[in-house]
This record gives sequence, C-alpha cells and structure tokens, in this order.
Amino acid sequence: MEYSALEVTSNFSFLRGASHPEELVEKAAALGYTKIAITDKNTLAGIVRAHVATRKHPIKLIPAAKLALLDGPDLLAYPINKNGYGNLAALLSLGNSRAEKGQCHLYQADVWAHCNNLLFIAVAPIALNQDFDFDSDFKNHLSDYKEALGNQLYLSINSSYSGLDQKRMFRIAQLSEQLAIPLVATNDVHYHDAQRRQLQDILTCVREKCTIYNAGYRLHENAERYLKPIEEMQRLFRKYPEAITNANLIAQKCQFSLDELKYIYPEELTSEGRTPQEELIHLTWKGAKEKFGEQIPDKIVNTINYELSFVARKNYAAYFLTVHDFVRFARSRDILCQGRGSAANSVICFCLGITSVNPTEINLLFARFMSDARNEPPDIDVDFEHERREEVMQYIYEKYGRDRAAIVATVTQLHSKGAVRDVGKAMGLSTDTLNILSATVSSHYDEGFDRERLVAYGLNPEDPLLKKTLELTVQMVGFPRQLGQHTGGFIITQGKLTELCPTLNARMENRTCIEWNKDDIEALGFLKVDVLALGMLTCIRKAFTLAKQHYHKDYNLHNIPHKEGNEVYQMISKADTLGVFQIESRAQMSMLPRLKPQKFYDLVIEVAIVRPGPIQGDMVHPYLRRRNGEEAVEYPKKELEEILGKTYGVPLFQEQAMEVAIVAAGFSPTEADELRRSMATFKAVGKVTDFKQKLLNGMAKKGYQPDFAERLFKQIEGFGGYGFPESHAASFALLVYVSSYLKCFYPDVFATALLNSMPMGFYQPAQIVIDAKKHGVTVLPIDINHSTWDNTLETKVNKFYAIRLGFRQAKGLAKEEIERLVVHRKNGYQSLASLRDIGLSQNTLEKLADADAFNSMGMDRRTALWQISALHDRPIALFEGKADNSQHETQITLPLMPPAQHVLHDYAHVGLSLKAHPISFIRRELDLLRVLSTNKANLAKDGERIKVAGLILVRQRPEAQQAAFVLLLLKTKQAFLIW
Repeated sequence: MEYSALEVTSNFSFLRGASHPEELVEKAAALGYTKIAITDKNTLAGIVRAHVATRKHPIKLIPAAKLALLDGPDLLAYPINKNGYGNLAALLSLGNSRAEKGQCHLYQADVWAHCNNLLFIAVAPIALNQDFDFDSDFKNHLSDYKEALGNQLYLSINSSYSGLDQKRMFRIAQLSEQLAIPLVATNDVHYHDAQRRQLQDILTCVREKCTIYNAGYRLHENAERYLKPIEEMQRLFRKYPEAITNANLIAQKCQFSLDELKYIYPEELTSEGRTPQEELIHLTWKGAKEKFGEQIPDKIVNTINYELSFVARKNYAAYFLTVHDFVRFARSRDILCQGRGSAANSVICFCLGITSVNPTEINLLFARFMSDARNEPPDIDVDFEHERREEVMQYIYEKYGRDRAAIVATVTQLHSKGAVRDVGKAMGLSTDTLNILSATVSSHYDEGFDRERLVAYGLNPEDPLLKKTLELTVQMVGFPRQLGQHTGGFIITQGKLTELCPTLNARMENRTCIEWNKDDIEALGFLKVDVLALGMLTCIRKAFTLAKQHYHKDYNLHNIPHKEGNEVYQMISKADTLGVFQIESRAQMSMLPRLKPQKFYDLVIEVAIVRPGPIQGDMVHPYLRRRNGEEAVEYPKKELEEILGKTYGVPLFQEQAMEVAIVAAGFSPTEADELRRSMATFKAVGKVTDFKQKLLNGMAKKGYQPDFAERLFKQIEGFGGYGFPESHAASFALLVYVSSYLKCFYPDVFATALLNSMPMGFYQPAQIVIDAKKHGVTVLPIDINHSTWDNTLETKVNKFYAIRLGFRQAKGLAKEEIERLVVHRKNGYQSLASLRDIGLSQNTLEKLADADAFNSMGMDRRTALWQISALHDRPIALFEGKADNSQHETQITLPLMPPAQHVLHDYAHVGLSLKAHPISFIRRELDLLRVLSTNKANLAKDGERIKVAGLILVRQRPEAQQAAFVLLLLKTKQAFLIW
C-alpha cells in the first residue's frame, strides 16, 4: 500500500502553512510515505530544508510549487528531470521580475512557454455554486489547460470535510471524464499534525489583519489539512482508486533531485589560456615574491604548496580567483578592503592581497579550518569601505550580469517578541497586555515566559486565553516571515542562475536576489562570496589620505609599523581607545587594563573575549586568572593542550569548540560542522544544547571526568549567544591595531577621518572632538569662509594640525548647496548678499546662521539670523543690484546672546560646542546640590554613594542583563552608569 503526498504547503508560504518543511518530511516518513512534494505558493524557498531533512529519513523529496496565476486557476507544477526544474525556476523568476519583492505575477502564457519536462495538477475550487456545480469560468479554463498541456495535465481531487464532499468529488470526476484529464488524490496539507490547526488559524488572522473572533469564513472550516495516514487516504478515495494510482505515477515520473544541481564557477577569471588552478598558482607565487622577497622561506613554500594542493583536490581555485578579482577591482579604484574568514586567513590569500594578516605569524593554520574530511565550502568575507561598497557590487553585476550574479536571501524568522505580538493581536489581547508580554521575553531565543514576571505585571498565567496565547507563541517562534536580502553574500555562476534557483528583485534598485539563504546554498555545495561594508575601513582610508597630504606618510594596511609593547599597546592598555575599531565600547575599555595587550595575538583575544558567548560561557575570568598566573593551567589530556594551548585551556573561539568536539568527544567532522552552525549568532532558537548528551557521553568514553565535561560544555554552550571565530578575530585585530596606531601618533588625522566617516561606531561627534582636544589637537569652528563640506586639517598648532569643522557637522544642510558655496568662495565672502547672489536658499542661510558659521564676517548667530531675515526684500529684474528697503529702516542694535544660549544652540544645531560644556554654566548650583565634579568623583571611595550630572549620550539595556547602562558626558570626562 503506497501513497505520495503531492500538495503540501509549508510555512515558506508565508502566513499560510503552519509547519516547517523539516516537520512535514519527518511526519511523512513516520507515516510510511516514500515520496513527498513541497508545493509552496509561487516559491521554491523551502525545498532545500525539506531536501536536507530527507537525508535523515527513508523518503524522497519532489521539488515543486503551486503556481497562482493571475488569469486562471492554480496549477501545481512538478519537474520530472533537471531540465524541468530549470524551466520551473525560470518561470518563477519571470513572475518575480515583473513584481515588487514578495509578489509573483504569472499568466497562462508564461506556463505554456516553460512547460517542457513538467507535470501539472489543476486545483479545483473549494466550493460549488448554487447549482452544485463548478462555474463555467473554471470549466473553460480547465479546457484551455488541457488543450495547452495535453497529457502533462492532471486534475486534483480532495476531501475537505466541508459537508458537500461527495457532490464536489462527483463533479470533479465528471470533469475528469469529459476532458480526459486523469484524477490525482491530494489533501491540501497545511500542517504536519492536526494540533497545528489552531496556529494555522492564527497565521490566517495575521495575514488577513483580523482577530480570531471576527475571522469568520476566512479560516479553514476544520482541522483536516494535516498529513493523514496512507490507510486513511486509501479509505477517503475508495470510490476513486485511480486517483491514488495516479498520485503514485506522478511521483514515479518525478525523478529529479536537488543533488543533481551542480554549481559551476565562472570561467572568465583566467588569462593566457590557463586553467583556474594554473592561474591561482601563477598569482600566488607572484604575490609570494612581492610579500616575502625572491628567496621565499622554506616554511612559507611548504605551506603554499600544501594549500594549493588542497584547493586543487576540492576544485576551489575559481572561488579564490573570484575573490581576488573583487579585491583587484577595489584596489584599482583606491577602495580599501580586507578579507576575513577561515579560508581568508591562509597564506594563499595573504599572497593574493585578499588579507593583510600574515597567518604564519600568529599560527592560523589553513588545515584547521578546511580539511578533506569536512566537506564544507571555503569561507571568505571581504569588507570594503562602507561609502564605496556599492561600486564593487555594481562591478560584479556589470561583469557577470544579473542573470548570473545575485545576492543570497536571508530568512527573517519570528523571534519571541514578534511572535507574541502577532499571536496576541490575533487573539484579541489589548495593546497594554501585549507590551507586558513582550517585556517578559528575550528577543532571540525561545527561552519561554517568566511566570514570576507575568504575575508581577498583574497577569494571570492560568487564564485560559493567556495560556493559549503563550502556547501558540512558542509554536510560532522560528517561523519564517519573509525573505530578506543578505548584507552582501554573492553567488555567481557560469550559466544562468535560474537553472539553479528562482531569482527575485531586491527592494534596492539594480539588485537581484535568489530565494535561498546561506545555509541552503551551503547544504547544496554552492559557493558564495561575502561583499560586506565596514565603516572603519572608510575612516582608515580617509586617514591614510590625510596622513599623506599633511605628514607625507604613504601608509596602507601592510606597512603600518608594528612592535610588541610599543606606544600603541601602552595607549590600548590604558583604555584610551575612544573611536578605535572594536575596542571602543565600555565593556572593551574595562577589559583592556586587565588584559594589558602587548602583542598582536593579544588583540585577537581582546576582539573575541568581550562577546556574549564567552561571557555567558564563563570563559572571561578563568582566562584572565590563568593569563595573569593566578590560576594553574591544566589539561586533562595532551590532546587538548594542542587545541587550547594558546588560550590557556579556555575555548574562546568557534574553531576550538569544533576541534574539542572531534578530538575529545569523538564527533565526526560533519557533526562538528553541525555544532558550528548551531553556534552561529542571530538564530531564532539556539540549538547548541541539542549536542549536550553526545558531547558528554563521548568525553566519558575517552576518560574525561564528568565535571570537566560539564564545564567544557557550558563554555561551548555560551557560543549559542555569540561565538567569534579566531579567523575573523585576527582580521579585525589588524584593523584594531591600525586604527589605534593612527590615534596614537596622528590624533588630528584620526579624529578628522572619524568625523568624516560618520555615522559609525559607538560615540558621537562631541565626544570625538573632546577626545581630540584632550590629545593636544586644536579644533576650530564651522566658518563660512574656511570650512568645506568635510572636516579638514589647517595649519599646525604646536605638534598637530588644527581641525576645521566641516559643514557636514551642521544639521539640515544640503551637500549640493555647500559645494556651490565652496566653488564660488574665491577670496571669501564679505556680505550676506554675496551668498544670496550665488543662489543659496533662504533656508540654507538660516541653517548656517544656526550653526554660528558667520564669525569671519563679524556676525554671531543672532546678528546673522536678523540680517538674513531682511534678504526677503531682495530686488529682482530691473531693480537687481539696487538697495532694498531695509537700507532705509532704522538700524537696531541687538543684545548679545549669552554664552549659555550659544552653547545650547551649538548642541541643538551642530551636536557639539567648542565654547563650553553645558554643565559649566550650572556648576555652582550643582555644588549646592552636592553633585560631584569629574575630579571629585574620581576621588570617591569604592561603594560610596555619589551624584553626578552630564549629558546623556547612550542608553543601553542588554537582553541578558537585569540592568540599564547609560553613558554620560561630564565636563571633562565620561561616566558609565549602571542600575
């Protein structure tokens, strides 16, 4: 007895299906099904997950889709081979290309043009008309379908338990006989188990923007759209046995598997007739001579040969050449870039110029991340200047075309906060109740609801409505809600992308996406390259340009001087890192004096250790105690010392966790890779704990003590919050050092570049300016006759050049108008009329006055605003150039604006003030209230209760902390408050 499910909707038909593809496959296999088709509406987004699930069960997936046509009844489409799959993907891509993201416009003519090697099932309407028959419109369309598709067409028959099943099935059978269209038994499955019917109702309410109380006929009438046992399907269609037979026949004809998709890299990456491997060898040795000289050390030669042979075995040469091509283009346009990732920290990538980190200097071994036993694609992310990354992306599209290059998708999943709001609205809960429920859960993980907090907020956890809401919320967490666009993960192919996967328009202009995310393409062995944006690279490139212009230093990421324990490390150890990449947060600053970095690898540790993963896994304090000699470093076995030696026996990096699982617990490389994926950040549901028993049992078999195994697992479990790979930390550490070097020796250059790269980082312009002044840099105000759009360096004042604030710091100014102002400035502006005559708008002149930019013309902001208001009388046409009426008015002397008002206006219109700190004007009153100054606060004893006052710059409330964090800008320093 056999039956194949051919109409199955997963939750990738957003807000329709109520089960994950994996759940549907698992349930079907448990029921004895041997084949199942996933038929989501106008998409193939969920089929890879279903395909991966079939690898664990004795069941085959039929990749398929439901085509919702704009001019006819729905069709279920099934590819019988690879060509048919390509036609289906191309058809969906065509529909997507006509519509905005999230919609697909398909017509009958499109289907006829792409119907080769596809089978189709026409879906009959759910209801009959008043004559207990189908409308003539459906019959006519069905006749057209038959004429166009011939023997490729079938007609679905299903039992919906609507009360009219027998009449409806009879009419379908009648049509089948009249038009010679074979019947196929389907079940219109929307969930794997009948218990999910309630969740499916909630999804319908969310989609239709109604509540469960007024949804009415928009809901399915019963809970019968679940995967039924084969015996039940046989019973339901006992009058139409041929429908069961035809379902199995279609399943037998559909032999295509996603495993047949073979990813082929582009060929236009080589020169002089070389193969990709030969081209890679040529470029690698050429780069090696540039990096290491003509006499390349034997160790480097051996490493390069090993890596090249590995790449040849895995056929990854074209991948490395593609990344090299992107980097080459960026360098040709003077766009700063830096590679990171497991494969990026190889000697090959160092020689190709993809990364500036020499992996041999910090012992980042290629084999650790890429081995023959682990069949995973290489990982290379390339960061580009955030202001110019789009140039690189458009280069990719221009070179390969939007039919061969696209960005991978991201699947936006419902987290607890979003799920409880959706469910709560559908259940009719009030906004106040929803706010309370949202406040009781974490954003990212399914950690349940805090019963005590619910009671504290006045809710009754035993209330049936609230109880059902929470129950359904737990089911809904992790559901896909929409397809988003990856920040820059590109997939590029030799042939058309539509032969592999449907494409769709991104919301941004001139961009194309595919329907699968990075986990999907990794499961199928497709390679992607991440083209990412990083603000600090923009800052560093601008700093290099300024250093060359003013200090005649031609710096790049490769040639920044480095010496262990130098002034840069001393500055870092003092936590003087405001504005520096990665180590500028208060958490990092509090760690730096304890860690006291003195060499490059210390920065690698610093980047990785102040993360939620290591903190939650209780790795930070053991590491510091062992590093400082306060605690003995012990390794139960020698095998762990080789893995954890550099980090004093504490697993700080994802790669270490994977190696420990393999060596100490007997994980296979594939299982270790699953552990890595479970540690990936930003997941809706953390899954590291799924591996707990296997890890503990494996370590017990190898003789490890239970308490050590438990402690080690707790540390690895912390990576479920956020675990940082060593390969990424090394690349980031280089940028940490470079930005620290610039801040240490060229604070004028660094502050200017930082201001010109805003918005970025943790701090505001006011703090950056105060910090620059603290380091001996003079800062000059915005001025109509001296400033440009960007902040600039002027003449030297003592050791450093003075920073002239640019117009970009003033709020509300348009760059186009400022550029016009600068072009026409020549010998300077002497009057407001001259500014008016070059075409500056009244609004721009007022914004300039608000920014107090007219001091070189002898006017403060109040005087300038007064005189600008008179420009409304501007003579035009025949009277142009003549005196206006304001010349004959009685001149008024305005009272001077008090300094305190000037400072307040500075903060309101520029975001900072060079005149004074706002607190200085109320210092006397604060003293009477016993509010301490910065100097007195520093003298207070530990545990003493004090008062401080300042400007609130940053508010934070981390999910895992029962506390709020506030950063205050005091008169001369900053204060970090916790409560």
